[in-house]
Amino acid sequence: MNIKTRIQHLSSLGETLNVLSKNIHANKYKQAIQKAQANNSWFTNESISFSLSEISGFLLEKNLQKWISKYSISEEPVNKTIGIIMAGNIPLVGFHDLLCVLISGNKALVKLSSKDQHLYQMILDILIELDVEFKNLIRFTDVNLKSIDAIIATGSNNSARYFEHYFSKYPNIIRKNRNSMAIISGNESTEDFENLGKDIFTYFGLGCRNVSFLMVPEAYDFFNFLKALEKYSEVVNHSKYGNNYDYQRAILLMNNIHLYDNGSIILKQDTSTTSPIGVIHYMQYADPKQVSEFVMQHNESIQCVVSKTKWEFPTYCFGAAQKPELWDYADNIDTLQFLIDLK
Repeated sequence: MNIKTRIQHLSSLGETLNVLSKNIHANKYKQAIQKAQANNSWFTNESISFSLSEISGFLLEKNLQKWISKYSISEEPVNKTIGIIMAGNIPLVGFHDLLCVLISGNKALVKLSSKDQHLYQMILDILIELDVEFKNLIRFTDVNLKSIDAIIATGSNNSARYFEHYFSKYPNIIRKNRNSMAIISGNESTEDFENLGKDIFTYFGLGCRNVSFLMVPEAYDFFNFLKALEKYSEVVNHSKYGNNYDYQRAILLMNNIHLYDNGSIILKQDTSTTSPIGVIHYMQYADPKQVSEFVMQHNESIQCVVSKTKWEFPTYCFGAAQKPELWDYADNIDTLQFLIDLK
């Protein structure tokens, strides 16, 4: 299957996912959606719909063509076997890796997360309906990956150490824990904070592109921020999120730790960019230089930065963290070029 045919089929996949995203329980794939939700209660209608909609945007033919125009991709298939170890924290979180493998003309041998199996099987079923050759291009496995030419693995910091040892003989991309942060200047509007809420609450804060850490000016008043985030107060009605929120609040109160709280999110002063579900850490800064130094020092643990103002490092607008482009690579590692460069 040459590159032109792959793009045509992937674009058709995007059209199907776009329709599905608008009503995920209304067609022949509803059973796969129901199985995914029964298997992982974090996968709500809203989170699955959002993920499918974003992926369908990736797969617009004009976007695919714009993306690959910057690369020298072989017209004919390369057919190397690329192992992919998927995370399962949010719906179809590793789809971009799979897409890179297919676009580069290679085959994917995928070890799925137990938390997200059914949605990927649905994706493969749709592709096979378009072209039976996808049976040979994408294979799922439950065993350790062998007979591969390279590996892309995503997991926790602990699992990354195992990946680095086990797959050291292969060309590899191994990803660890990362989180995202927001920089507050003090000039934000209610609309700005409501947009920032999307970066915080989409997928319940489970993704690496979710904002879990704030930098705010000294003596910052959080009243307007917390008031604006009340727009997302229904998040506590989700049992898992609500339990996490209640637990974290109780622990902080019992330990007499100062916090801000609006009934659905807790703010705690802490320099760690990683925070528990239901909690956002914050740090105060006296001048912009402190912000730049912090971002530079924590570059290996920050996935992306959102801000209303421009900085010397790359930033997203509020509300855009969960809407990356095809060329916005995780950990700033160009996955497609990595695959093209394999010998």
